[in-house]
Amino acid sequence: MSNRKQIDEIVEKNNDNMRKLHDIVKQTMEEEALIVDRLVHPPKEILSRGQRISDRVAQFGGSWRFIIIFIVILLVWIAFNTLALKSEQFDPYPFILMNLVLSCVAALQAPIIMMSQNRQEEKDRMRGENDYLVNLKAELEIRSLHQKMDILLEEQIKGLYETQQEQYKLIRELYHKIEKLERKLPG
Repeated sequence: MSNRKQIDEIVEKNNDNMRKLHDIVKQTMEEEALIVDRLVHPPKEILSRGQRISDRVAQFGGSWRFIIIFIVILLVWIAFNTLALKSEQFDPYPFILMNLVLSCVAALQAPIIMMSQNRQEEKDRMRGENDYLVNLKAELEIRSLHQKMDILLEEQIKGLYETQQEQYKLIRELYHKIEKLERKLPG
C-alpha cells in the first residue's frame, strides 16, 4: 500500500468519526425538539359540562366582582329590612332568611369550588409528571451522549494508535531507505 493511500485512509477514518459525532448531535437535537413541541403545545383538555360550570363558578366566586356584588346585596337586604315598614319587611332583624340564604350559598359554592380545585390539582400533578419525564429524558440523553462520546473517544484513540503504528512503519521504511542510500553513496 502506498504512503499516500495510507494517509488518505487515516484522514477518511477521522472524517467518519466527525460524521458520527455530527449525526449524534443532530439526532439529540431532533429528539429535544419533539419534547419542546409537546410542552409548548400540550394536548387539548376535554372538559365535561359540569367541569366547565364548576370552573366558571369557582372563577366568579373567587373574584372581587363577586365579593362586591355580594356585599352590596347584603347591605341592601339589611337596609331594606331595617328601614322599611314592618308590613313590608320580608326578613326582620335577626335576619333568619338571610342567614339561611348565606348558608345555602356557602353549602353549594364550597363543593363546586372544591371540584374545580381538585381538577386544578390534577393538572398540577400532570405538569409535575411532565416535568419529571422531561428531566428523566434529559438525564437519559446526557448518559447516552456520554456513552457515545466514550465510544467516539475510544475509536479516536484506537485510530490514533493505528495512525502512530502506520507512521512508525513509514518512518522505519524511510530509515531503511536512507540507510540503503547511504550505503550506495561512496563515502
